[in-house]
Parts: sequence; C-alpha cells; structure tokens
Amino acid sequence: MKRRALIKNLGGLLLAPALPNYQLPTNPVVLRLAHLTDIHLKDEWDAPARFRRCLHHVQSQKPSVHMILNGGDVVFDMNKENLSTINNQWSLYHSIIKAECNLPVHYALGNHDIWWNENDKGQADYGKQFSLEQLQLSKPYYSFNNSGWKFIVLDSVHLDIDNTWYIGKLGDEQLNWLKNELASTPKETPVCVLSHIPILTATLMIEDDIVNKWEMTGGDMHTDTAKIINLFNGYPNVKLCMSGHIHLRDKVVYNNVTYICDGAVCGAWWKGNKRETAPGYGLIDLYADGSFAEQYVNY
Repeated sequence: MKRRALIKNLGGLLLAPALPNYQLPTNPVVLRLAHLTDIHLKDEWDAPARFRRCLHHVQSQKPSVHMILNGGDVVFDMNKENLSTINNQWSLYHSIIKAECNLPVHYALGNHDIWWNENDKGQADYGKQFSLEQLQLSKPYYSFNNSGWKFIVLDSVHLDIDNTWYIGKLGDEQLNWLKNELASTPKETPVCVLSHIPILTATLMIEDDIVNKWEMTGGDMHTDTAKIINLFNGYPNVKLCMSGHIHLRDKVVYNNVTYICDGAVCGAWWKGNKRETAPGYGLIDLYADGSFAEQYVNY
C-alpha cells in the first residue's frame, strides 16, 4: 500500500505541468548583447587576426548575439598620430568589420578615438569630428530603443581644464540632455547606459605598493560620478551601466544600479593579460522584466 501511494504521488508530480493553473516562464530573454571595448586595432602584433577571431567567437554564441555595443578606443591611438597613420588604422577596422561582422554595432567614443594634437587645433579634423564621420554618428551621445529596452550612449571624454589632455565627465549640456532622456522614458522601460570611461568602478583600487592612499586621475573615472548617481537615484528603471577604458573587469552594484567595467578586446594592448583580466568581451542577456544576466568571455 505504501509503494502504491508513493507511485500515485509521483505521478501527480509528473503530471503537474498539464494542470490548468500551470504557467510557462514569463521572463524570456528579449535581447542578447556583446560588449566589445578597447579594441585598439593596429596592423601589428597579429592584432587583425585576433580581432577577427573575437568577432567569429561573438557570432558563434548560442543563443545568438543580436547586436554589439562597442565601448570605444576602436583604433590603436589617434591622440598624437599623423593623419596617414590614423587613416590606415580606420581603413583596417572598416575592412575587417565589413568582411567579418554581420551584426549591428552601436558605438561610444573612447579617448583614443579623438585627435588631440595640440599643434593642429585649427584643422577640421581636430577633436571628435573625424571619428564621428568614420562611425557615421551625428553626435557623440545619443539614445535608441530595442526590444523593450532603452539604450543611452554617453560621451564621457572631454578636454581637461588645461585643454591639453582628457577628463571623464558629461558637461552641463550633455547632463541636461541625459536628464531629459530619462524624464521622457516610460517608467516601465528598463535602461542600459554605455560609456567609455567608467561612471563607477573598483578597478582603480588595484595598484602596487600602496603606502597610505590611492591615487586616481580625472581621466580614469567620471569626475561627475556623484551627479550621475544622484540622477539615476530618481529613475529605478536605470538597470545597467557598461564601460571599459581600464582594460580590467569588475562589477559594482550601488543603489540598485549595476556598473560593469569590462576587460579589453586587446587585453594589455595585444601583449597578453592586463593583470588578472584576459582579452575578452561582455555577454549580456536582457530580459523583458528589466533584469539581466551577464558574463565575461575570454575568446
């Protein structure tokens, strides 16, 4: 009798999915992203072949990746290079993307994508315009919607106060634009933010031989972090902020917002790992309810 009762109960458990009140999962993946940042492409160190390998790795993922978020530093370095070198690096990038990538790509500008040569400020290519034209962007910050999520791409790189180097910030005009973007977004629409320089990261604490304090520069992390975090505090639908720049991988959750700094596609500028972070990219699954799952992939 005990054996008969046990079999009966097991049968009830096995048949439970057929009962009228059984519900299938209601939180499907609506969008799968690959976050590629800090490629630093150059025709040296076997970088073109390695970048192709990365693109193939992304496009072989199962389930499939739907689009790429490129976090900036697309080419090796525009800062102080001559225009012929810069043109060669961009031509190489375009040729590889055209031949090897079938996915849509959305770009943020990195500090190495900006031509800040102090002796040539009068030229039309000075600053961000050259890269904007290469990436077919009308502005360095913008937003778009996809599969029920809103994506906000920020321009986090600006001239420092001495006008010779860069600093991480938004500036008043862009901060006001960001406020309006968030205010005009329906509260039920989850938001993902992309920047090159991290808004918030713990990677800057990783230094050798600390005596009694850590030192950070304004070019390592946003100098207006407090303003941005305070703004996000009023919008619970801001879920995820993606960045790169440091070539190290971390995840910081602060006030219900997840800040992910992903490692570089180039690792330590195509010379192996940057400390403990291998060359790789972020893989993110976005769900209909505003949640997400993420991992860092070594290609």
